[in-house]
Amino acid sequence: MSGKARVIAIDGPAASGKGTLARRLAEHLGYAYLDSGLLYRAVGVRTIEAGGDPSDPAAAVAAARALAVEDLEGRELRGDEAAVAASKVAAIPSVRQALLAFQRDFVADPPGAAPGAVVDGRDIGTVVCPEADAKLFVTASVEVRARRRLKELRERGLEAIHSRVLRDMKERDARDSGRTVAPMEPAEDAYVIDTSDLDPDGVFAAALEAVGARNPLG
Repeated sequence: MSGKARVIAIDGPAASGKGTLARRLAEHLGYAYLDSGLLYRAVGVRTIEAGGDPSDPAAAVAAARALAVEDLEGRELRGDEAAVAASKVAAIPSVRQALLAFQRDFVADPPGAAPGAVVDGRDIGTVVCPEADAKLFVTASVEVRARRRLKELRERGLEAIHSRVLRDMKERDARDSGRTVAPMEPAEDAYVIDTSDLDPDGVFAAALEAVGARNPLG
């Protein structure tokens, strides 16, 4: 992407810390930020609101094609129902195709005339932006991620049981990694950061070092 806006692609499973890292990197660098997971959450939620099944290709594709920027806002997109629906619609090839252009347009011309974009998701470095200037894959053990998600849910006042959160996370990981289209996996040239034993500052420092070493952005 030489001569164009710089792009940092950050992939990884749920509750790995990739979203926190992506937002912090974007703010630090003055880049635009896109949480690609919100696209799929929005499609899933809109499908349900329209009375459809997120697993039904026709219903999900209709919601994806009608998606607008304002649909990416709203507390309901952060809930577990939205997360499960997102994983289901993301497994549908035609939905992924419908949202691909949105993401590529974002990085080609970042909002606010930003000099670059940070995008996080599950297939950014492998499918959406294979020519990204820097690629990170942020992960952590499923047990650590389940504890993080449980803490997050309880802090939001939602009832949650550890065993169910862990089970749901394992099922979601299996769907995301096992799908035939754009499975969640590190890009061959991605720098992998395991956040299991790192705090947010440690993750940020590791990311800055990795990004700087592989493609200086300063």
